[in-house]
Amino acid sequence: MAIVDVIIPAFNAAKYLPFALESVSSQTFDDWQILLVDDGSTDNTTEVVAPFLHRFGSKIQYIKQNNRGLPAARNSAIRASNSEFLALLDADDVWLPCRLAESLKILRERPQAGLSYGLVTGIDPEGHPGNTFKGNPKYAEGHIAPYIYMRKVDLPCPTITFRRRCLDDVGIFDETMRATEDRDLWLRIALRYEVAFVPQVLAYYRLSPNSMSTDTQRMLQAQLQFIRKHYGSEGCGLRPRQIALARVYKQRAEALKMQNQPWAAFLSSLRALALYPLDLDNPRTAGSLFFHWMRHRDQS
Repeated sequence: MAIVDVIIPAFNAAKYLPFALESVSSQTFDDWQILLVDDGSTDNTTEVVAPFLHRFGSKIQYIKQNNRGLPAARNSAIRASNSEFLALLDADDVWLPCRLAESLKILRERPQAGLSYGLVTGIDPEGHPGNTFKGNPKYAEGHIAPYIYMRKVDLPCPTITFRRRCLDDVGIFDETMRATEDRDLWLRIALRYEVAFVPQVLAYYRLSPNSMSTDTQRMLQAQLQFIRKHYGSEGCGLRPRQIALARVYKQRAEALKMQNQPWAAFLSSLRALALYPLDLDNPRTAGSLFFHWMRHRDQS
């Protein structure tokens, strides 16, 4: 039995999957097993995986299932796992060699922590590096459940490692949520355990123009579902709810701007401002998007 099971869900990711698998093989900590779940892929994932099955032997399990979505794929891996720790890696992301060593080190140093996370650097579809996610040092670790709820802290999935025993207390991924299911589980763990933070880049996160996060309406509905689900939990009362809602609409406004929808972006920023005017970022964003819409209108 390995110390850590590496959960890799894959759906039509044959182009990138070898980079993910190689990054696990390159870890300085080598007591791992990969649980690779093929979630009904229709590309050549099976052919791409075949040489790794031969090369890794007992260090990899290949699980095939009908397409059921990301949370269900991760849950299939969890049910097949038996290690003390679970680490996440999506099929299009890449770990740095220190990823597992640093994550396990901090969890062993802090037995009261249920999960750990670190920083990521974004890469484009061709693998060129971009910006590094800096995190929010003010709310980085400890008992940070309310800040996860309010979206004041983000926990990048390819850096997440958590103790298997946490799932006995809080359950697995919510399969009714087809987005934001990761934040949902991190919050459930954080309501019972501390969160540990590794202040260094642990992974490369691939940014894709076709990713689920670009579907602004789907993301909005999932984020609202998350806010409703946890409203009333410890530290997740009325004011945190308003802050969370405002951040959701501000984030949506920024996404709509990137999609060249200036009027819709401005309206979403106004919604954020109305929900929580005390956050100075909200009036600044609304003002900026208003002038952006005016310039766009004048040029049309």
